[in-house]
Amino acid sequence: MARNRKKALENSALAELWPSQRPEKSVALLKALHILTREGALNADSRRKLKQVLHLTQILRPSLEALLKESEEPVLADLGAGKSYLGFLLYERILGPAGRGRVVGVEARTELIEASRRLAKESGFERMDFVSSPIAQATLSDGRVDMVTALHACDTATDDAIRFALRHEAKTIALIPCCQAEIAQLLKGEKGPLHQLWRHPIQRREFGAHITNVIRGLVLESRGYRVRVTELTGLEHSLKNELILAERHQHGNAQAKAELDRLIDQLGVRPALLDIMA
Repeated sequence: MARNRKKALENSALAELWPSQRPEKSVALLKALHILTREGALNADSRRKLKQVLHLTQILRPSLEALLKESEEPVLADLGAGKSYLGFLLYERILGPAGRGRVVGVEARTELIEASRRLAKESGFERMDFVSSPIAQATLSDGRVDMVTALHACDTATDDAIRFALRHEAKTIALIPCCQAEIAQLLKGEKGPLHQLWRHPIQRREFGAHITNVIRGLVLESRGYRVRVTELTGLEHSLKNELILAERHQHGNAQAKAELDRLIDQLGVRPALLDIMA
């Protein structure tokens, strides 16, 4: 009796998070992604994971739907894809029902690429492709990408994702950075006018992470993107929950470039990402 009650609660929670017209296929996909157990159970950790990715899917839905109106076959590149949770769910929830649009997962670990290819084939997701490559070296065959996502790309991998997006002239960029360390290392020993902000190691680490994302936002704004920075989920789900969402609306922004230059002068350090501004 208790087991049946637990199963009913799990099914109810899944239905709440994942309303679907194809429940059997959706459950099979979630099991393959290890979000559900083999028995179809949804534990606390998997519920948090599913809730986070589905929330991001809903945030990206308006941009994807706009791209579907603008292009016959929009291309989404998911960088540092890992097990491709986000790519599979965006396909299942949005691009699959639309009957158009392609997802390309870029991941350096060959075993994850092979597993994702198998799952895409088993799921009948014909418009999903996977590229085995570090983000910094990745290039898509047709050279066109409409949306770029990078979920928890660690340290400068997020900067590689920005370079990739700019190189492929992406219209929409969604980044959730993780473990920023480059600027904290550059600030070590730096005695600029603001050095009290990073004098202590723990504060230097936190300040470095914050200023890294500020610089990323200004870089994107200076390249013509409208940038929104927001919280993806509550801190009870993840401490790395800052979402940078950028949508291109002009060729450049001189004011943002001036603000970026002024900030760099005040800091006294120059992260490698700024090389793209040369």
